[in-house]
Amino acid sequence: MENTVKNTEQLCEFLKKMIIDTLMMEDITVAEIENNAPLFREGLGLDSIDALELVVAIEKIFNIIIEDEDVGIKAFASINALAKFIQDGFQPA
Repeated sequence: MENTVKNTEQLCEFLKKMIIDTLMMEDITVAEIENNAPLFREGLGLDSIDALELVVAIEKIFNIIIEDEDVGIKAFASINALAKFIQDGFQPA
């Protein structure tokens, strides 16, 4: 996982697939998710329940804590924002 985290392009692709798999979004493909597009509301249309599921997945996979709602809002602004948040906080096991 450490090599994926270091490579921004690979990490973005991993995150897109993780979002699709975690939220069971069978009607969307990795290619349809833009790296800079908002994940919530007008972007992918995710909601607060989706956010909770993604927080659990991110914390489990990357061993990173999303401390509060303000941190989550910034981290989940887009795929690029989420990748940067993970790269900044990732600690290899």
